[in-house]
Amino acid sequence: MVTTLGLCAGLTAIRFIMSGQFLIAVWLVLFAVVVDGLDGLIARRLKATSDFGAQLDSLSDFLNFGVTPGFLVYQMALVPGEKSGGWIFVLVYVVCCCMRLARFNVAQSRAALNGDAKPAGHFTGVPAPAGALMALLPAFLTFETGIDVSAWPTLVELYIGAVGLLMVSRLPTFSPKSIRVPRERIAWVMVGLALVTGIMLAEIWRALISIVLLYAASLLHSAVKMLLNRRRGRP
Repeated sequence: MVTTLGLCAGLTAIRFIMSGQFLIAVWLVLFAVVVDGLDGLIARRLKATSDFGAQLDSLSDFLNFGVTPGFLVYQMALVPGEKSGGWIFVLVYVVCCCMRLARFNVAQSRAALNGDAKPAGHFTGVPAPAGALMALLPAFLTFETGIDVSAWPTLVELYIGAVGLLMVSRLPTFSPKSIRVPRERIAWVMVGLALVTGIMLAEIWRALISIVLLYAASLLHSAVKMLLNRRRGRP
């Protein structure tokens, strides 16, 4: 049910993109990101996980975090400049998102067959929701600063193409599952999260820009660390 709600949000976002109402569309994608974070948690809490739910979740993610953000960036930043080549980079992003989700499904199936229920301490490549937030950076910049990103179509094209490639990369990336909070500190963490959420809602676009930039910095750190480990002969 929760996954279906996110799917409806993504589909509705496409409707608003087609009518040029990009702000509403971005809010709907952000809503889908929140729903995606909650649906798995709710399913596990209720012990209602299933193969059907997992497949539906992946299909929903492809629409919400692949098709919709790619279409939004194309309509908002690339169509006004009449750069026909921009569609190629959007295709790269969307196809990479699809491949990333397919790879994730295969990995999950293999883990289930092998009886390996222990989650990894990191993701391999940028996960789809994070990729969507990164792809929407041009929109965040427009809403926060008023910059017309369509004036730099080549930069936007290269950027969204790079985000797509990061999703299918083998780069170890941050996973919230790696965070372990002691039971006695959970209350303090919840208070902190509430404060951060309040600050974000007050300055939503600035906060999202900061989150994307910090995440990009973590990717750079991870890439450097991976290269150094390879030189030292470590996995």
